[in-house]
Amino acid sequence: MPDTTAPSDLAAHVRGYAVRFSVIHLKCETTLDTLRSRHGTITDPPAATTARAERNRDAAAAFTEHLLPHTQTLLATARSAIDSMPPARHHGAWLLLLDDLDHAATHIHRILTDTTPPGSDAAREQHRALWPYLTAWAEHSTILTNLVDQHRTPAPEFTGDQQNTWTDRAQAAHERGELEPFESWYDAQGRLITLAYLIEDDTSTILVLAGDLDQRDWQVLGRHDNEYQAGQLAPPPVPPGVLRPDGSRYQQHLAIPEVSLQELIHDVNVAGHSGDVAEVLLTAADDTTGAPGPLERLGELVRTAGQFAEALETRQGRHTAARLNFVARQLSALTRELFDAGEELSSTVGVLPPHRVPRPRFVTTPEAAATTAPSTSAPTAVTTAAAALPVRGR
Repeated sequence: MPDTTAPSDLAAHVRGYAVRFSVIHLKCETTLDTLRSRHGTITDPPAATTARAERNRDAAAAFTEHLLPHTQTLLATARSAIDSMPPARHHGAWLLLLDDLDHAATHIHRILTDTTPPGSDAAREQHRALWPYLTAWAEHSTILTNLVDQHRTPAPEFTGDQQNTWTDRAQAAHERGELEPFESWYDAQGRLITLAYLIEDDTSTILVLAGDLDQRDWQVLGRHDNEYQAGQLAPPPVPPGVLRPDGSRYQQHLAIPEVSLQELIHDVNVAGHSGDVAEVLLTAADDTTGAPGPLERLGELVRTAGQFAEALETRQGRHTAARLNFVARQLSALTRELFDAGEELSSTVGVLPPHRVPRPRFVTTPEAAATTAPSTSAPTAVTTAAAALPVRGR
């Protein structure tokens, strides 16, 4: 029997599966994190195997519930949406992704033709084999929903004098700081669509705008009373781009041994010799690929964010990218300074003076003792157990 599910319901099925999959994946990753040592190795392999088996089983159940009967209808609806759009250079890439999902769906249906007893080794192996194909459908759920939603009919757009009047009004508000954008996307015609609040006399109206707001040629396409209405009646979004075409939200990340800033601060707080602190500074400034330090990681974050801002291909995006690139250069200089300071401190071969005595853990110390100025006389013997402990080397 043909699948007559409406496009809006098909999109709801995809969203339902994507949400379920994200929850299932997060639950498994959270469990695995509790089983990892500070160096990233799994300390309880059987528990990790169980967590992954439960993840695979639950993801298979979610796909069966939400998408299994609708895969071919979804793909056909998405392809027809692309066929109805004005030609664009990225349509071939979208069609290739749909072919990829079609390939995954074929394997899912094939694997599920074998009935296995629940909880058996055969069932676990079946779910394990399904996992990469289930992941592909979750990974590209946004592309599917955006394409299927192209079959939604938007409201008529403003034209002529009505459009000119609203555009002049909105641009004047934008110059006064009374236009607040809150969501944007590209439509099938390649226009940058933005939803924004127009705030006038303590009241707000939601406008649908087309164009880069940092340029002067953007226009108002329509107005609506609330966000839901605007989202339903504005030109529907096409799938957004990605910064890294080979990136994956759900790919397994290899744990690299890294030391957190919190640990480094703790190591400085308990240090007694300059070599201990020097090693902390050198660790923080480490730029090796094996285990980069926190500053190098921060620099990587800033550089990647700058690449994203540049990829927006807007005036504001280019401005933000320039700022982030400047910050990245400052961080690079700061990292070099920190490394030099660590080297300098390492060559100092210093030790903290003995008047800096640890506080007792159980015996209350008079407050005056904690604030007394250092004595210039010969130090007295310290008999507390804490002071008798050797300084921990790094």
